[in-house]
Amino acid sequence: MNTLQQEPDYPWGDALPALGHTIAVAPDMRWLRMPLPFALNHVNLWLLRDQIDGPDGPVQGWTVVDGGIADDPTRAAWEQVFSSQLDGLPVLRVVATHMHPDHVGLAHWLTQRWSRTASATDAGFECRLWMSATDFAAARLGSRNDAAMGGQASAAFVASHGLVDAQALAQIRTRAGFYASMVPQVPATYRRLMDGGVLTIGSAQVSGRHAWHCLVGHGHAPEHIALHSPTLGVLVAGDMLLPRISTNVSVDHLEPEANPLALFLASLERMRALPADTLVLPSHGKPFRGLHARIDQLQQHHADRLADVMAACTQAPRTAAELLPVLFKRTLDVHQTTFAMGESVAHLNALWHEGRLLRQCEQGVYRFSPTAA
Repeated sequence: MNTLQQEPDYPWGDALPALGHTIAVAPDMRWLRMPLPFALNHVNLWLLRDQIDGPDGPVQGWTVVDGGIADDPTRAAWEQVFSSQLDGLPVLRVVATHMHPDHVGLAHWLTQRWSRTASATDAGFECRLWMSATDFAAARLGSRNDAAMGGQASAAFVASHGLVDAQALAQIRTRAGFYASMVPQVPATYRRLMDGGVLTIGSAQVSGRHAWHCLVGHGHAPEHIALHSPTLGVLVAGDMLLPRISTNVSVDHLEPEANPLALFLASLERMRALPADTLVLPSHGKPFRGLHARIDQLQQHHADRLADVMAACTQAPRTAAELLPVLFKRTLDVHQTTFAMGESVAHLNALWHEGRLLRQCEQGVYRFSPTAA
């Protein structure tokens, strides 16, 4: 992920919710943050007051949007939230914007934690996971610790794009169960979210029910779902629109000829249809306003990186690994190198699919050079 210039407008300034606590960002909507054991050290999660229909009338509670990774510190922080931030009400459902571990990692734990079995005195209810079908399937596959999800397959893929560092490749091979370590289990059942669908969230007893429109985004995840409320003027953007960094857009070993960058940029352009003063709630960084300007920044950022890649390949045929210093100006650890390689291939593939670069494989390694004029 690359840092960009020109900060957007942050309505809450530098205020951040303390671990286990929340900040109100809209009527009956609260912001919380959970820790991550990476350089990107946090993820934003959201609580929305809600109700579901029970046999004896509406059941009051909360919808959780994204859950954090499955580890003990995050579970402990959630327990603190449950005890102090929910006004004594239950979690009714869990929405996952997409399949990455910091978003769906604790979905199983959360839904199990809050589902109630019917009894003679309690009708009970099922706390259900809501997410897109594609990302639900991807999360289920990854949680099974399938060798095809990483490890040797990932190492072979980055090696085919020029990564020769033996230590880095050895470390990547050990990461076969990396996804499953943060998403050990995914609920067996779910409710499907689709582009154009409407999810009604809110409490009739408090500030009313609101229609949240599902907006699909591609490129960062297979079928990322953002949520937009026209009446509240709020966009829960997930990872599609971040205020200070460009979200990771990668090619991996499962779809080596993919063109996620073109899909991501097209998804951003569709978000331009939202009002310019929309309050954007991102998964990383701080809530901000300046939607259209941020879309312009991100599109210009990737246009600049594509120009850099094209210029480098014009000088000599390049591998994705050789382009890492062109695209990333900082030292990368193994975790970051894996994502950076995926981003480098994504920029090369975009130019290749446009017909501006030629891809050739020599001795098992792909190099890219300009096509003949």
